[in-house]
Amino acid sequence: MLKRVLSQVSLGLALGAVSLATHAADITGAGASFPFPIYAKWAAQYQQETGNRVNYQSIGSGGGQQQIIAKTVDFGASDDPMKGDKLDEHGLFQFPAIIGGTVPVVNVEGIKPGELKLSGTVLADIYLSKIKKWDDPAIKALNPDLKLPSTSIIVVHRSDGSGTTFGWTNYLSKVSPAWKEQVGEGKAVKWPTGQGGKGNEGVAAYVRQLKNSIGYVEYAYAKQNNLSWTQLQNKDGKFVQPTQEAFAAAAANADWASEPGMGVVLTNEPGADSWPVTSASFILMHKKQDKPESAAEVLKFFDWAFKNGAKMAAELDYVPMPKAVTDKIAAAWAADIKAADGAAIWK
Repeated sequence: MLKRVLSQVSLGLALGAVSLATHAADITGAGASFPFPIYAKWAAQYQQETGNRVNYQSIGSGGGQQQIIAKTVDFGASDDPMKGDKLDEHGLFQFPAIIGGTVPVVNVEGIKPGELKLSGTVLADIYLSKIKKWDDPAIKALNPDLKLPSTSIIVVHRSDGSGTTFGWTNYLSKVSPAWKEQVGEGKAVKWPTGQGGKGNEGVAAYVRQLKNSIGYVEYAYAKQNNLSWTQLQNKDGKFVQPTQEAFAAAAANADWASEPGMGVVLTNEPGADSWPVTSASFILMHKKQDKPESAAEVLKFFDWAFKNGAKMAAELDYVPMPKAVTDKIAAAWAADIKAADGAAIWK
């Protein structure tokens, strides 16, 4: 009997598990795969401490935006911040919840994590299929001490509407005029080459399986899947490793009030220590709430995460939002998210 009870408790801590306490709150969210590792970790700990369950589905930023607009979830998540006119059109409130970094990952024999150096222009040319082999002179010039094979590069990209792709293509558009002109930026683009994987999970799986491949994933996925990430040359011309400190450096000067819904894009930020493909991930909720009790539970969860989740975020190399920012977010919750009768949900 004891074994069965322990088994049920263990199962209940997993994200998406069956709730064991009938009185416990149960909220649903869907969207970006970029923050899924930390949302899952937060949700498990939150349920352990409060008994309340957060069921978050990693379906991509495009899906998250669609689901919250359709009101089929209590909150949506997107790494592609929604513009002010779209927020107004759909009556949505947006706030940043976590910061992380997207990293190039490769599967090349003999190349260890952090060894290979790439620049933004070289990355763009690989994804434009202008650079086709690993021993291309442009790659060798950045890596004179590495033994690079004369094999074709297999390009992997996202197949779904993705905020990670938005950040990736936004960055490539900033560093490569050719990319900007021929492909551009967005959650989904017409890729010149390569094959698609669904979610950060799918891209990580493809790169792990395919020799001589390159892809892009949120850093936690690279570490969890034992993938070889690369160094990147940043705006200041420095080659940097993807680290929590490098992501924090990129976000250090962010002016969160400069964009509606705090929708700041953090790619190609200046600074010698800045990681060039840094992103915030955003939460979307309706300003006018048909289910105020559920909305209050969403806010309770993120308030708990802001106050208690920094160490867990750091363990996965995410950057927690600074307290000065979360204080402003909480004030905006109180001012902007209301029940149908106009009553404040957060006080």
